[in-house]
Amino acid sequence: MGGPESKSFASPDEVREFPLGRADVVNIGGGQVALLTLQPGWRWSVHVKPKVGTELCQAPHFQYVISGRVHSRMADGSEFEVGAGEVNVLPPGHDGWVVGDEPAVVVDWGGAHVWGKPAD
Repeated sequence: MGGPESKSFASPDEVREFPLGRADVVNIGGGQVALLTLQPGWRWSVHVKPKVGTELCQAPHFQYVISGRVHSRMADGSEFEVGAGEVNVLPPGHDGWVVGDEPAVVVDWGGAHVWGKPAD
C-alpha cells in the first residue's frame, strides 16, 4: 500500500445502477469500497440477478449498515437480518432484500469488487 488516500462517495470512480438501487464505488488502497443505496422493495434476485447472471449473489460482503434493514437468505435456507449500526459479514451464495419502508444504506468493504458485475 502506498501513502495516505482519501476518496468521497460524492465523486465515485464507478456507479452501478439497478432498479431501486445503486452502488457508488471508490477505488482506494488497492481495493474498492461501495456505498449501496437500496430502496424499499429492492431485492437482489429481482433487480440485480438479471444483470449478473448468477443464481445467488456471489459477493463476499463485509459491511456497515448506516440506515434501514436488509434481510438475506443463504443457499442452505438459513436467514440473516441486519440493521442500522450493525457490522456484518455475509459469505457468497445469498439473496437479499430491503425490509420495511426505509431505504437501506450500506458501506461494503468486502464485496464491492464483484457486487452487481456480470459473472465471468
